[in-house]
Amino acid sequence: MPNPSEPRTYPIDRLREFTERVFQSVGVPEADARQAADVLMASDLRGIDSHGVARLRGYYDLLAAGRINPRPRIRVVRERPGTATVDGDNGLGLVVGPAANAIAMEKADVVGSGWVGVRNTNHFGIAGYYPLQALARGMIGWAMTNASKLVAPVWSADRMLGTNPIAIAFPGKEEPPIVIDMATSAVAYGKIEIAMRQQKPIPEGWAVDASGSPTTNPTAMIEGGSLLPLGGDRERGGHKGYALSAMVDILCAVLTGANWGPFAPPFALRQYIPEQSVGQGIGHFFGALQIDGFLDPDEFGSRIDDWIRTFRASRPAPGTPGVRIPGDPEREAEADRRASGIPLVAAVVDDLRAIARQSGIPFD
Repeated sequence: MPNPSEPRTYPIDRLREFTERVFQSVGVPEADARQAADVLMASDLRGIDSHGVARLRGYYDLLAAGRINPRPRIRVVRERPGTATVDGDNGLGLVVGPAANAIAMEKADVVGSGWVGVRNTNHFGIAGYYPLQALARGMIGWAMTNASKLVAPVWSADRMLGTNPIAIAFPGKEEPPIVIDMATSAVAYGKIEIAMRQQKPIPEGWAVDASGSPTTNPTAMIEGGSLLPLGGDRERGGHKGYALSAMVDILCAVLTGANWGPFAPPFALRQYIPEQSVGQGIGHFFGALQIDGFLDPDEFGSRIDDWIRTFRASRPAPGTPGVRIPGDPEREAEADRRASGIPLVAAVVDDLRAIARQSGIPFD
């Protein structure tokens, strides 16, 4: 008999269809629902389980409660040839983000680089989705977003910053691209949620409890505690993760007119809503660079190939498989999951079944 605690595997096409129909059931237009599902499916395919259909519950609840605009009027409110600020009209970040990223790439097509900030938007899925679109056009891509407060700065016991991810991608020639996608916290919040669902402890250095003391209990972090910045405490370099997170917060939110720091709105219905607002929604920041403004693209691709091969050839540390290139684990996960399907833990399946009951969209 199958073990109920083991993840069940679902075909990607089935999850995509269900996700599209769920978004449409709460007023999202068909094309936007398709775009939103594409972002979530990219996350599940690439093995980033915390940001795929595991997040659908949060989006659905916020849309159903009227906290996200299902039909936003996305518009440019400030612009120069290579830059723009976009107002997302409180739309689904999975729709607003791709629209703004497309503007950045269009500007890069014309003037060599495009930089677009976004305000009045919501959670946009995995940051790595957006540079992949730039790669498809032979560009270097960049994406960042701020998020609701979950992270305590070094020497603070208060949540003040989001997990504030950074993603950058560089195209190769014969070798696969380098795709960097990382939170500026010690870990993504979704991994804490997954650990809680699986009733497993989290590693030391990921979080503190409500008093600011280190904890390995995911529930203690979720119920009043905080994530730590990348690096953890001061002695392990946490001040560097804190500084990176501050950079993301300023570019995404202070620069664009979004809510920064502890004032960023939540990405789930059950989370605390800040009493004060210092802007509109959360903020994103996208960049696209044409390589030929710096170097012949063919030469750049060859140099990236050399970089990758040189690093792969370095001696492995004892007991390790050797050096991985950023993007390797995600490529391997995608190859496997396209063939075998998406594994979902029981708690995520339960969430999807609950959404099915509420929306009338069949899941099983």
